[in-house]
Amino acid sequence: MTGTTTACGKPARVRPYSLTGGRPRRCRLLLVETFVAALDADGTAPGSGPGAGSRPRIPPEGRAIVDLCHRLRSVAEIAALLRMPLGAVRVLLLELAEQGRVRVFDTAHGTGRPDRALLERVQGALRRL
Repeated sequence: MTGTTTACGKPARVRPYSLTGGRPRRCRLLLVETFVAALDADGTAPGSGPGAGSRPRIPPEGRAIVDLCHRLRSVAEIAALLRMPLGAVRVLLLELAEQGRVRVFDTAHGTGRPDRALLERVQGALRRL
């Protein structure tokens, strides 16, 4: 047993990799700052129109992630709010994305250098605090 808790807030009775069925991480890397949003039951972003048919049932941890992601959330925020290991959340998010239940937003940083205008806005906001 570990000291982690489940999505329901109860102490976990299994190791974190059991949450993912022992599945290995997928090829795509989800950074902690990657944003995720839930999709409607029909596979579309909320309020954006019709989509595709039925999908397999998801485990309670996956349902908790989808419920939490009705508001745009980062991977780190999801793991923290659900008190789940980051690695397990990453695996579950990738599976939910493959099933069309969540949308993972690209975190490409272009040139690899931060945008100066963005940094200045952040600096100004920090000064106002």
